[in-house]
Amino acid sequence: MSHRITRRSVLCGGLALPVAAIVARTGVASPASAVGASSVNAPFKLPGYSEPAFPDRTFSITDFGARDGGKIKNTDAIADAIAACVAAGGGRVLIPAGVWLSGPIHLRSNVNLHMADGAELRFSDKFADYLPVVYMQRGGVRCYNYSPLIYARDCTNIAVTGAGTLNGQGQAWWPWKNRQPGMTRLFQMGADQAPVEQRVFGAEADGVRPCFIQPIDCTNVLFEGFTVVNGPSWNIHPVTCENVTVRGVRITTLGPNNDGIDPDGCRNVVIEDCFLDTGDDCICLKAGRNEDGWAVGKPCENVIVRRCRTKRGHGGIVLGSEMSAGIRNVLVHDCQFEGTARGIRLKSRPGRGGALENLWFRDIVMDGVGSAIHMTLRYAGDGSDRDRLPMFRNIHISNVSCKKARVAVEMFGLPDADAISDVTMEDVAIRCQTGLRAEYVRNVCLTRLKLEADQSPTMRLLNCRDVTVEQSRCAEGTEVFVQVNGADSTAIRVYGGRQSGAARGVMLGKDVLPDAVTTDPEVQPAPPTKTTGYPIRKEQ
Repeated sequence: MSHRITRRSVLCGGLALPVAAIVARTGVASPASAVGASSVNAPFKLPGYSEPAFPDRTFSITDFGARDGGKIKNTDAIADAIAACVAAGGGRVLIPAGVWLSGPIHLRSNVNLHMADGAELRFSDKFADYLPVVYMQRGGVRCYNYSPLIYARDCTNIAVTGAGTLNGQGQAWWPWKNRQPGMTRLFQMGADQAPVEQRVFGAEADGVRPCFIQPIDCTNVLFEGFTVVNGPSWNIHPVTCENVTVRGVRITTLGPNNDGIDPDGCRNVVIEDCFLDTGDDCICLKAGRNEDGWAVGKPCENVIVRRCRTKRGHGGIVLGSEMSAGIRNVLVHDCQFEGTARGIRLKSRPGRGGALENLWFRDIVMDGVGSAIHMTLRYAGDGSDRDRLPMFRNIHISNVSCKKARVAVEMFGLPDADAISDVTMEDVAIRCQTGLRAEYVRNVCLTRLKLEADQSPTMRLLNCRDVTVEQSRCAEGTEVFVQVNGADSTAIRVYGGRQSGAARGVMLGKDVLPDAVTTDPEVQPAPPTKTTGYPIRKEQ
């Protein structure tokens, strides 16, 4: 038996290719352009790292008594195959073609759970099968709860690979969304900083659903090639892991809170060539919730997301709202977001703390979305809680197009706080009903935006500071290009307003100071209007 070790070196970064050239008919790009086969010049420093390496040994679950057909539970047979693999020094545990019923699967170091083409792992819909409880994380807070369907803790070199299907049979769990008192209790215990050992759930009355796949505190993690359907809640949810690769995975699951891929407090992450059709956020970066996030103190950092496609979901690429330890150094490029409620979304609220910073989004195509670009500090709140303000800063968005959106751009900050700042957008073209809305933001540069909005004004700025609009256009025949409101508006610069396609380049609210807005030397702003601003809105 060969003991040959195979290893593919992972080098973060990459050469951006046009989306049309890389997305196959199936909607998923070929994995031939995997991380180890190409490189990209990331705009931040990324350490090199390696994908997991496994000895060339195979342990078929049939050799340990597993029986297919989807009627007999193979939990023990799979666990025995994993134990034998570990005892031999690691290798591949094979799930052959067929339908295999199982309870939770606990991976161990140096084990690759490999799904053969035609294999379906169908997970039990009996809640008791996921007991005893295990240490895990739910909604950004650590606890003990039902085991995730595939779980690992403190492991090195683990993988789930192959062309098979993981079926979570989540329909049994989904009704818990409407009766989950345990989630309220969990969040309160996190806020009270109760010892984790006291946060014990795992009862149906609690309604705390497990995640589908959760490695926690692991290093060198690979998920590649398989299909996920019908997860109980979040689907691929690595927590405080290092060196995580998710490649060529298809996730189709429309239940409540069915996020697709949620790295949480992870370091060095590559997500590429994936297709997502989900009941919540498609790809969402997180970093713990409030007190528990601060206590763990592990940011989500050094993340590459590329060549991914969505069909439905709440957001294509989302950061937050659980981000209390911070999310930084993120590059998202060459993606296609269709049918999502938002395309690019940053969300948080006062009380979360942390920062979203050093973020790059480029070469992204969207269609049929609600909001193409959405940033809010009012997620599930009105901004009245002023403690532990989160920050969004150093954000760069370029070469983004959208054929159809309800809203092009939304940036909702908070009064008397520079919480959204240092934002650049360039070469953004969006056909929409409503154009750009920015409230309480600072140091924003909008260059070569083409917003073809049905409504006028195309851009509305409320109490913004240091905002430059240049070389940008609106739909021909638009009444007003940029409207500025709010007595705190200052250092607003609109260059090229006369050439924007609007009848009036700039209009000022009656409370805007005369010297707050600078336009082209030969163009004066339109007379003030009676509009005084817009109410602070609660964002969901």
